[in-house]
This record gives sequence, C-alpha cells and structure tokens, in this order.
Amino acid sequence: MYIEKEIGPGYNPYLKAPAEDAGTGMDVGLLALRDGAKWEFYEPDKEVAILLLKGRVRFEWGDIDCEACQVHLADRPDEFHHEPWCLHAPRGMRLRVTALPEAELYVQAVGNDRDFPAKLYQPEEVMTQRAGANGELMGAMRREIKTLFDYESAPWSNMVLGEVLNYPGKWSSYPPHHHPQPEVYFHRFDKPQGFGASFANGEIYSSHQNGLTVINHGFHSQAAAPGYAMVYVWGIRHLPGDPWKKTRIDDPEHAWLWKPDANEHILSPEELTK
Repeated sequence: MYIEKEIGPGYNPYLKAPAEDAGTGMDVGLLALRDGAKWEFYEPDKEVAILLLKGRVRFEWGDIDCEACQVHLADRPDEFHHEPWCLHAPRGMRLRVTALPEAELYVQAVGNDRDFPAKLYQPEEVMTQRAGANGELMGAMRREIKTLFDYESAPWSNMVLGEVLNYPGKWSSYPPHHHPQPEVYFHRFDKPQGFGASFANGEIYSSHQNGLTVINHGFHSQAAAPGYAMVYVWGIRHLPGDPWKKTRIDDPEHAWLWKPDANEHILSPEELTK
C-alpha cells in the first residue's frame, strides 16, 4: 500500500490505529507547523515518537497539565546534511511542539501499556551504519542507515524508528528481504520533484515527496532516481512475543548478491579495474 497526501498546516494523518492503520497497528502522521504555531499530543494508551525532519522547534514534555514540563530547543536545517532529533514518550504524557518559526515533523505512535522515561534523542546519539560503502555491487547499494532506538536500546518500546539516506541513483533496503513485523517508509527528497521506486507487498510503487509506503508482507527494497537524494523514515512495530531484533529474511533467489565475488558476476575482474 502506498499513500500520498496534500500537506496542509497542522497534523496530517496517514494511519490511525486501530480502524485505519492498514494492518500495521501504528499511527503515522506529518506535523507541518508554520508562523510559530504549536501543537499538543496526548495519548492515554500509546507511546509517541516525534522526529524533527527540518526546521527549528521547542519541545516540551511532562505531566498532563505540563506544570513541570521539560523544555528543549532543537534545530535541523534539513534532513540530508544534518542528523535528526526525536522526542520519544510513554502513554499519558503531555507533549507540545512549537515552531520557531517553521518546522516539519514525522509522528509515529503505537499501543504500549508499559511506562518508561521520556527521552529526547539528540543528533550525536544517532547510531549510523554506512552500508554498501566498500564497493559491494559496484556501489549500487551504498546508503546510510540511521537508528534512533530499537529493541536493543529501548526494549520497553513497542516500536523501532530510524532513517535511511538513500544516495541518488542507488538502492537501499537491499538485497530484497522481509520480516514478519509491519513497517512503514516515509519518503523525502532533496528536490520537490524527486522520485524513486518502492518495492513492497509484491507491488512496485512510484515514491514521491511525503509519500508513505506501508509494508505488510513480502520482500521489500527501495531505489532513488539518479540526481535525486532520498531520505526515508523507517518505522517498525514489534509483534507480541516477536520483537524486531534486526530480523532479516533474504529472498533466496537473490542471496548470491551477498557473495564476496558478486561484482565478478556483473563484470569480469579486468573490467572492474578499468
């Protein structure tokens, strides 16, 4: 499933559990704040993560009346050259975001009856893996995989959240793989006319700015068109008794792509040195 929306000021919902979640069990939305606008979240039964895509904001979080709120400023000029900030809070906590003066934020929520301390993840805490950076498949799957929190770092959470920087003309989430836990990809491009291809659920979607790919089953991979860099937020919901622990089931038909000599299946050793 792929969802595109005309983005307006305020909160733009894509998925809403349980009635309109496309089987993911997740809430997903884009918060677009203009002219110093503010927005509040309060979920009595869901944990919430608010990831700053671009702009400058003031985060506030605390008790239901926000009488003893914590306050922190966050600034991210863009999502392609700067690391993310993310506020992650448990159920029953009042959250407020104020734009200074404009900002766009990705919002994700899932049900969770566990209490845990709220945390503001800062850019220096982002875990980054530079995958495909050693010439694998002639550099065709070089990307940066960024994790804000997962089962290892936040076992009390029912979800995982991160970003991928997909270089122009490159592939990511590759070779094709799957896992039983539902996942979403929220797409951003360095130019508004940027586009790519999203392979999921046995279908191929044309991905565009602020589009959401919903992955419920099957092998999945992403690609960005040459000339257009893509960042996509990736969010996973743990299944009861089956959390995502970097679970990856590769498509056996394409498993040979992991072999050290995979490049030689594409070009001869002599051609590779040209």
